[in-house]
Amino acid sequence: MYLKKMTVRGFKSFASATTLRFEPGITCVVGPNGSGKSNVVDALSWVMGEQGAKSLRGGKMEDVIFAGTSTRQELGRAEVSLTIDNTDGALPIDYTEVTIKRTMFRNGGSEYAINGDTCRLLDIQDLLSDSGIGREMHVIVGQGQLDTVLHAGPEERRGLIEEAAGILKHRKRKEKAIRKLNAMQGNLDRVTDLTSELRRQLKPLGRQAELARKAAVIQADLRDARLRLLADDIVTLTDQLAEEEADEKEVQAKRQATETSLKRAQEREAELEERSTAAAPALAAATETYHALSRLTERLDAVRGLADERRRNLATDAEEPVHRRDPEELEMEAEETAAQEEELAERLEEAREKLEAAVTERGTAEDSLHREEKRLEAANRASAERREGIVRLGTRVESLRSRLASADEEIARSGKAAQEAARRSEQAQAEYEAAAEESTGLDEGDAEMDTAQEEAAAGLAEAEERLNRLRDEERGAENERSALAARKEALELGLASKDGADTLLGAELPGTLGSLPAMVQVEGGHETAVASAFGQAAGAVAVSDPEVAVAALDLLRSEEAGRAGVVVARSATEAGLGGVPRQEWPSLPEGASWALDAIVVPEHLAGTVAALLDRTALVDSAARARDLVGKLPQVRAVTPEGDVFTPVMAHGGSAGAPSLLEVRSAVEEAAEALETATETARATGEALAAAQAERRACAEQVEELAARRKQSERKRNEIAQKLGKLGGQARSAEAEAERYEKAAEKARTAREEDAAKLERLEEEYTEAEEMASSIEEEAPDPEVRDELAAQASRARAAEMERRLTVRTAEERLRSVSGRADALLAQAAEERSAVERAAERRRVRAAQATVAEAVAQSAGLALERIGRSRTAADTERAAAETAKEERDAELRTVRSRVRELSVELEKLTSSAHSGEVARAERRMRLEQMETKAVEELGVDVPTLVREYGPKVPVPPPADAEEDAAPVPYVRQVQEKRYKAAERKLNQLGKINPLALEEFAALEERHAFLNAQLEDLKKTRSDLMDIVAEVDSRVQEVFSSAFLDVEREFAEIFGRLFPGGEGKLVLTDPDDMLTTGIEVEARPPGKKVKRLSLLSGGERSLTAVAFLAAIFKARPSPFYVMDEVEAALDDTNLQRLLVIFEELRAASQLIVITHQKRTMEAADALYGVTMKGDGISQVISQKLERTTPGP
Repeated sequence: MYLKKMTVRGFKSFASATTLRFEPGITCVVGPNGSGKSNVVDALSWVMGEQGAKSLRGGKMEDVIFAGTSTRQELGRAEVSLTIDNTDGALPIDYTEVTIKRTMFRNGGSEYAINGDTCRLLDIQDLLSDSGIGREMHVIVGQGQLDTVLHAGPEERRGLIEEAAGILKHRKRKEKAIRKLNAMQGNLDRVTDLTSELRRQLKPLGRQAELARKAAVIQADLRDARLRLLADDIVTLTDQLAEEEADEKEVQAKRQATETSLKRAQEREAELEERSTAAAPALAAATETYHALSRLTERLDAVRGLADERRRNLATDAEEPVHRRDPEELEMEAEETAAQEEELAERLEEAREKLEAAVTERGTAEDSLHREEKRLEAANRASAERREGIVRLGTRVESLRSRLASADEEIARSGKAAQEAARRSEQAQAEYEAAAEESTGLDEGDAEMDTAQEEAAAGLAEAEERLNRLRDEERGAENERSALAARKEALELGLASKDGADTLLGAELPGTLGSLPAMVQVEGGHETAVASAFGQAAGAVAVSDPEVAVAALDLLRSEEAGRAGVVVARSATEAGLGGVPRQEWPSLPEGASWALDAIVVPEHLAGTVAALLDRTALVDSAARARDLVGKLPQVRAVTPEGDVFTPVMAHGGSAGAPSLLEVRSAVEEAAEALETATETARATGEALAAAQAERRACAEQVEELAARRKQSERKRNEIAQKLGKLGGQARSAEAEAERYEKAAEKARTAREEDAAKLERLEEEYTEAEEMASSIEEEAPDPEVRDELAAQASRARAAEMERRLTVRTAEERLRSVSGRADALLAQAAEERSAVERAAERRRVRAAQATVAEAVAQSAGLALERIGRSRTAADTERAAAETAKEERDAELRTVRSRVRELSVELEKLTSSAHSGEVARAERRMRLEQMETKAVEELGVDVPTLVREYGPKVPVPPPADAEEDAAPVPYVRQVQEKRYKAAERKLNQLGKINPLALEEFAALEERHAFLNAQLEDLKKTRSDLMDIVAEVDSRVQEVFSSAFLDVEREFAEIFGRLFPGGEGKLVLTDPDDMLTTGIEVEARPPGKKVKRLSLLSGGERSLTAVAFLAAIFKARPSPFYVMDEVEAALDDTNLQRLLVIFEELRAASQLIVITHQKRTMEAADALYGVTMKGDGISQVISQKLERTTPGP
């Protein structure tokens, strides 16, 4: 596996796509400072998952994107793709060539891909970690990395070895398992606490669930009766509504027909108004067209007259003879012409003054005509609006009159209904008071019964409490008696077990006195200690003399009956027993007593027992026993547990089988306790029988009072039902009366408001009609407009005539103007005059022709305009006729609308009263339906279908199996409802969720138990994983450290000939956490601390440490950025030898300035940067030669 190529685009100084193809051996990247060589290393580190901006020599991660230069804009993303040759399968992926790509955008987003498939950063890191390339990137030694290695702590140096050895993934697995363990411990504690708490809650909740189960049965019966009663009410009310709605349909049909007719009439009214509004512009346009054509006719007529006059003038001038004249005649004619010119100028000025007056007169006439037309149009529009407003006022007046009539009817109807409701309320109130008096009498009679019942109930409760207590005491006494009897029997069986002592006692040898334990009485609490003090004599048989003892042992031996202890009876006065006299025993400290004082023995055994318990003391603890025998070596100390202490020995330990002495003492205690318990049980039984009799008497009294109370309650319930019904009737009637009074008051208020509105509208209607009449009388007369139009026409004609006169005078003046000078000049130029005269005749002939054409065209135009004017006049007359017809029809339609509105108001008022009554019933029905859905959870169709009055009632739950359903009877269901309600009240407070809570709690308890077991098993599995990981880490790290230590010593010796270097563990006993220290001693120096070495020595030491890691646990490639920069030629040569050794197993990419390093390379890449600030690369593959011998 080796790096095959890398493509960089937009990364730091590489703005354009740049591809570097690496060789399997050593590839050197060279170039001047600042050209971007180290950016190649950063690109490799970044694409393999580096996340630290400082590691990439930046302040933030976005700094890796090309920031732009003076000649090139910044880029929006950086992209690096790295292709790895995986022919050897070092990467766990089924490709011989793997390309990983990383892209970063300026908004901070990143994308990762493996062979074009989008992936996560973690996927890339996991893929590379399996080939020895960890997250810490130990394979990339950047600038300053050597110094980091030198200043690293022992734990950080260990991390480098762990990463090279592939341990980090095991540590991550362990950390993950530990995190799960920590989280799981909390869960385990919580589940344990929850399980205990649930176990404590189950028992009381079970009792509540049983009570809830009984209540559920009663509630089901109560619910069924309630549903059936509610369904009956809904069906009855629905039938009533259906009958009323059938009657309402006829009224609604009439109302709908009237509404349809009214709507059509209103639509027709709107249509006519719209057509009238739409036709108004056409009428105005036709009128305007007619007047415009009239004005145009007058203008063309004036133009034609002017053209005729022009033609005549030109014809007259054209007829003048052209001949040559003598100078005198010309001079005379010139004088006459000058005089004529003056006269024509005066006439022209006069004609212009008359023209100005005609123009002013024409403007005044047209302004007057325009104002009159606008006034006439505004008057017509105002008249139409007034007529519409009067019609609307009339409609509102008629509507208010109809509403007043309906309000009068509503007031009368509401008043009558209120009186009827008040009468019903008074009647119900009187009946209610009578029933209340009867109920008061019952209350007074029940006071003594209540007191008696309370006393009887209290007595019954006390009797039941006493009975229950005595039953518990009897059961406890009986249980205790049975237990004591069983204990006594068991202890007696223990005494009866067969051994050598039993054989001797059964043989009845002469001189046998009996069992020693049976003849010794021990104070309570000292049985175990005394039995231990007796030792083997604790179960011995007492005999009268030594001969009997010998005979007893012979008997046991001959019958093979086992072994037994035999003691010879001696009294306290006999000597020779080997003990110390009691008066010579030492005094005991506080807290200790002699064992002999804790027992009572017969006189004939006193000496024997004194010898057996010679100077034996009883203490309360082993510590006191130790202290006692330390102070008094001649004393033997025994603890309550049976531990025996002497100065040279201690005997005891865990509890063994009880001795016969202890058993016999226990039998006696059990016998005494059994006798006491038997007496207690007998006394308790007698008290229990008395309590049962007392309870029966109290119960009979309570039942008798309950029967009387029940009868009284039945009577009271009947009266209460009656009171409730009468109270409801009274309240309902009172509320109904109040509602009708409010309705009447509201109707009166509305009527007063409508009456005031009607009065105001009638006044407005009358004023509007009067105003309309007066305005219609004062309406503008169209004749005035026509007269003004005629005046304007005459003014325009006069203006045209004046203009023609002015034009004619101007032409005549122009014709003679300069003529005198011309005549004078003519005398001098007579010949040329003839030619000019001919030219003038030709021009005038042409002008005459044009004038004649103009006159003819004007005539034709006048004929056409005359026809158009006639058509426009016809169109205007037709539009005015259509308008009058529409106005007549509109008045008829509006009258029809008023009639239909009045009729509709009457039908609406008629339907309103019926609708109010139905609304009340619907409200009640809706309340019932809401009650069914919200309180009972049943929709109305289901309620009627399953619980309606026609559905048979199923038998109760406690009925016989073959019981058949019965028909619905309301009275029966009402009684059933009350009975169920009473039973439910007797149960007291119920937890309705107890059943579900108990089942859920039980299920949760089982679930938590299962979870608890799972958690325990999982915890055990995780502990196994942690142990396995620790073992694996310890094994792998130990092997890796040994290899690195060996390689470091060897490489250090080569880099420092004669020197010594080694790696030392900070805590060799703990291979899981131990750190690593580096000891380096160059030749000729005694120092070992790195800080005391020179800069070059420190760099070489760091290189030696890294090279040792590289050789001990090779990775597929290594990247080194100027690691040899501080080395001299000798040390550089030694380092290059190490590089040559590394290249045998790994690919090396070296950033360097050293020529000798370049000579060792298989390929060179030169990085340059021009003035534009963008890095570029050139490559050169080198042929390696092997030097000859």
